Amino acid sequence: MASIKKKSSGGGGGSNWMDTYGDMVTLLLCFFVLLYSMSTIDTEKWKWIVNQLNPSTIEQEQPGPTPSDTSNKGGEELPTTTDMEVAMDELYDFLVNYAQNNPENSVSVSQGDGYVFISFDDTVFFDGNSSYIREEGKVILDSIIPALDKVTPFVDELKVLGHTAQQYAYEPNPIPNDRRLASERATEVTIYLQQNLADLEPGRLVVTSYGQWRPVASNETNESRAKNRRVELIITGRELEDKLQDNVAQYFTMYETATGQPVGGAE
Repeated sequence: MASIKKKSSGGGGGSNWMDTYGDMVTLLLCFFVLLYSMSTIDTEKWKWIVNQLNPSTIEQEQPGPTPSDTSNKGGEELPTTTDMEVAMDELYDFLVNYAQNNPENSVSVSQGDGYVFISFDDTVFFDGNSSYIREEGKVILDSIIPALDKVTPFVDELKVLGHTAQQYAYEPNPIPNDRRLASERATEVTIYLQQNLADLEPGRLVVTSYGQWRPVASNETNESRAKNRRVELIITGRELEDKLQDNVAQYFTMYETATGQPVGGAE
């Protein structure tokens, strides 16, 4: 009588397909994660990386920018962060020395991470309700322009900020007159700088009209109003990450550092 063999269960081997399925799912997950990560990579940098690993995988093209490339499209050598920091330090030192030697000009200076901040008493630059630069103001600008020219290759932006004071302590100025006067004063300074700076790109000159809305003192006395009527310059360096989180708070910090006086403090 022939014996009948029972089919072996394989010792539980029937579940091996789950191992294969799990591996496949894991590989698919890794594949989609890789696709997502690649979608955020700069194309030129990705080509450069792949080409370094296997030059035969990419067609020979004109050399594109690499992560270490320091020249722009026009072939101009861009400043490094270290170069910019040195230039900003030299500009700051010059302006501090100028302010100390010319206290009558009411120039205040401070320095932060990648910027130099200059505050001018507006009474030195303009007559009341006028946007024409006084000769005294031109003398001050002429004195600092050579230092600005020297750091031109390292300047990201040169912002000119225009401020006004309220004519009456508890009554805002008429909006059109206020904004227009602050803008015209900042614009006049910007025009003068653009006409006399040798190489700074005009697109890096920025005019801002704050009017009466960023006061650093009360408007109750002539002396306090004089502090609010002012023109300021902010020179920021190139190739530096922007760390300003709150521009208004950062501005008041710069003012207090430059003048050594608390904002809105007693006269």
